Amino acid sequence: MQSSKPALVAALLALSGCSLAPDYHRPRVAAAATYKEVPTGWSVATPAADAPPAAWWQAFDDPVLSDLESRIEKGSPSLAAAVARYDEAIGQLHEARSDLFPTIGVGGSAERDRSSAHSPTSRGISATYNDYQVGASMTWELDLFGRIRNSIKAGRGEAQASAADVAGARLALQTSLATAYFQMRGLDAREGLLRQTVEAYQRAYELTDLRHSGGIASGLDTSRARAQLASAKAELASLPSQRAAFEHAIAVLVGENPSIFALPADARQSAPPAFPTGTPSTLLQRRPDVDAAERRVYAANARIGVARAAFFPAISLGGAGGFETVGPSLFSTASSFWALGPAAAALTVFDGGKRAAQVRVARAEFNEASATYKQTVLTAFKEVEDDLASGRDLVTQERDQRDAMQASETTRDLALTRYRDGASDYLDVVTAQTAALDAERALLDLHTRQLTTAVDTVRALGGLAQP
Repeated sequence: MQSSKPALVAALLALSGCSLAPDYHRPRVAAAATYKEVPTGWSVATPAADAPPAAWWQAFDDPVLSDLESRIEKGSPSLAAAVARYDEAIGQLHEARSDLFPTIGVGGSAERDRSSAHSPTSRGISATYNDYQVGASMTWELDLFGRIRNSIKAGRGEAQASAADVAGARLALQTSLATAYFQMRGLDAREGLLRQTVEAYQRAYELTDLRHSGGIASGLDTSRARAQLASAKAELASLPSQRAAFEHAIAVLVGENPSIFALPADARQSAPPAFPTGTPSTLLQRRPDVDAAERRVYAANARIGVARAAFFPAISLGGAGGFETVGPSLFSTASSFWALGPAAAALTVFDGGKRAAQVRVARAEFNEASATYKQTVLTAFKEVEDDLASGRDLVTQERDQRDAMQASETTRDLALTRYRDGASDYLDVVTAQTAALDAERALLDLHTRQLTTAVDTVRALGGLAQP
């Protein structure tokens, strides 16, 4: 019998390292060597996966934007909620980890009793006595089949996914703020353009009215000039509410009350910077949503082991000890008691297929998480390629639109000169002025789109690493 004890201990130690979860392998998604839509002026970089995020908004050289971005960390309720969810996941991980250790409890009691003289053990004598007891108890589940360890793995994966969710929420807030900011600044620039346009249309209207008073121009010219002026004023009047909506959105993003938040108008616009793109393989390491999706695949894989462990017995050890007496000598040797056990094993023999169904559910959740990961990766590649293609084409569009604007301004000036000289009617002026305003407005919109596309490219790349 003595020779069998080492063998039993060795068997228990071997079982303690047993895990019923499948070997984990990250789902494979093919990644190209480079992006095919990289525009001219963008560079390829290979940032480290664990490199700290850069303050990418500083590349726009806008102090107001930089100040707003710095407020997100402390002010955003959305980010605070994401951090709270991460803390919750860490708590659940610690809860699962606690099952690796014994549960120990202590207690004590004091009572005064009177026994009946007619009880089977009283021998016809009634007695009154005190009963004092203190002690401790312990229970411990042996994790022979990996149920607890796989639960810890699943909790760790969920906590890591939650940490990635925090990084994703932070990046989403940062890019949403920058997008709203540049759209608001685009409206500031459009308001400046329309104010200049209203002033020009006002002078043109006064000219036609003067010519009409002198009998040179017809009432039709005056009506056209007045209609064009009123239309420009109406468009100008529509801008404050649009700008206010973006200003209110910015206030919420930085955690401030929109009723007391204000940003002065500024028609100046930053130049869109060129960011390093990295390679598709680094995208898998830097995108928070990709990281979160992969960690949830890992957690789902571990939960398969938890479900499979239910087919094997749950083995636990117990013990108790303490002191009990009816007199004052509570902690004497004679008052001590102890017990080892029970050593219990419990195994469900029949459950109508419940455990098999739980394994099937766990495998299905793993397959779903794997498919979600692959979809997240493909979507990430798509978003980067879309933004790179858009950024490349917007450069060409802006160059061509600038040429169109300059030509339309020349046409407008010539049409107004010809009208003053009596060589054409006012319809030519209206047509040329409308075309010039459309061209100038389109150029401003293109510039705003370049800025917001640059911001979205940062989001699609998962942020930028410190050089």
